[in-house]
Amino acid sequence: MADRSDVKVLIIDDEPFIRESLAGFLEDGDYSVSSADSAEQAMNLLRKDPYDIAIVDLRLPGMNGDAFIQEVDQLVPGIRFLIHTGSVDYRLSVELLAVGIKPEHVFYKPQHDLTHFVDTIELLLKERSA
Repeated sequence: MADRSDVKVLIIDDEPFIRESLAGFLEDGDYSVSSADSAEQAMNLLRKDPYDIAIVDLRLPGMNGDAFIQEVDQLVPGIRFLIHTGSVDYRLSVELLAVGIKPEHVFYKPQHDLTHFVDTIELLLKERSA
């Protein structure tokens, strides 16, 4: 597997505190992190630079997280997704299951164990390279 600093993570969340704290945590873990406060802003970043992992909030202004994931899956081969949501009753749609997102890729806010994000990122990267 590549050095963590070679792993590019994109965080999409409209809540600044959550976005910034997650970005800071992952940067402390040596990941290369960018963030966006909307799906549209994230799409602009993805057009300029490839990312390995996208951590996506579902409730976003404009395009929602589900639609974003489905569109990006078609545009960026190999990108992996984690969902970060405050909706405790959220269930994956058939479309997102088809993208390859599994229930263990869904994290609920507030997330108290950020190391679980890192563990899941590492597993996704291993699956991708297998």
